Amino acid sequence: VQLQASGGGLVQAGGSLRLSCAASGRTFSSYARGWFRQAPEKEREFVSAIAWYGGSTYYADSVKGRFTISRDGAKNTVYLQISSLKPEDAAVYYCAEKTGTGTYRSSAEWSVWGQGTQVTVSS
Repeated sequence: VQLQASGGGLVQAGGSLRLSCAASGRTFSSYARGWFRQAPEKEREFVSAIAWYGGSTYYADSVKGRFTISRDGAKNTVYLQISSLKPEDAAVYYCAEKTGTGTYRSSAEWSVWGQGTQVTVSS
């Protein structure tokens, strides 16, 4: 499976953005799809995830109430609606696929990664 992330850009603080992650290839074994982000000189961190067949959602505490993850099965696409952007949200956002159980919050549990899309926040 290949993941293609898009939707990043330059947004003012307080603004909104929607990221998309389209999948192609073998996707029937997806357990979950999710988003991580990595700011310069920082480790990659978990942002949000959605269970592909049940739809349960998970969020990092830092984004709860501001970010919303959703999926469109027909389009094989996962979205991340970002609202009330803060300067600390600026990062490269990566989408990923998980094919098994295990914690969502560890990047080591995710087996397929997209190329990343840059989110820049101006204050």
